Amino acid sequence: MRKISDRQARRRASNNENNRDRWLITYADLITLLLIFFVMMYAMSHLDTEKFDSVNESLQLTFKSGDSILEQGSGLTGTADKYTHKNPDVEPNQNTTPITKQEPSNSGNSADSEDSAVSDGPKELTEREQAFREQEQELQSLMSVISKYVSDNALGDQIFIADKPQGISITLSDRFVFDTGKADLKAGSEPALSKLASLFHDLDTTVSIEGHTDNMPIIHSPKYRDNWELSGDRALSILRFFLDKEKLSPDGFQYAGYADTRPVGDNSTELGRQTNRRVEIIVLRQLQEE
Repeated sequence: MRKISDRQARRRASNNENNRDRWLITYADLITLLLIFFVMMYAMSHLDTEKFDSVNESLQLTFKSGDSILEQGSGLTGTADKYTHKNPDVEPNQNTTPITKQEPSNSGNSADSEDSAVSDGPKELTEREQAFREQEQELQSLMSVISKYVSDNALGDQIFIADKPQGISITLSDRFVFDTGKADLKAGSEPALSKLASLFHDLDTTVSIEGHTDNMPIIHSPKYRDNWELSGDRALSILRFFLDKEKLSPDGFQYAGYADTRPVGDNSTELGRQTNRRVEIIVLRQLQEE
């Protein structure tokens, strides 16, 4: 029994030593895989420039030789839209008979040939597109005339002209048109407004008159409760001048008061508040509905 016990003890000791070394197998496998991975990465990082240039040239020739599927062509392989594409086949069928162009005779339908020639030319503008183009020319001419008037009369610090996406904007400073807290027109502003009215007579678009104020509340005014009423009444005063005194048609006008909701300057400074107190007359880019 003593011999058996010693033998078992020796076996157990041998097994323990083997179990302690088994992690080396996994570690050796990991190192081998990492080595293979880095060798592959190194091999891939060195391109054969000659082969790359050859492949690149082949791709370019392939894309250049095929006609576009977007243009109803036959595509790169020549099979797409085989029977409907507009472009001629690269290799025409040898069994087909070539079509010869017939010269039109003097007694032929010359009107038809002229119509086809016209249809192949540049596309004509639609009536509405032509109207928009004419209106744009009219707006640019209007801006040029007003800018010259402002320059000739040294009103550059009172009237500001700008070409905005919605139309030609004519901004009037409140000091030029109104007294503080009031909506009655100053007499000195009437010549400029009359000049504008003379340019608005034949416009085929809408003129929007918009009143704006700063964010200071109205305190000592028995007529206006807040800036909403003041800004709206100032825009209405200019509209009344155009309609009553200059006899313009009311169909081409609209007005609104925005109070201090659309500032263009910083209301925390005096200069910014002065910039915000204004009336904008915008000749809109749009056509009147018939």
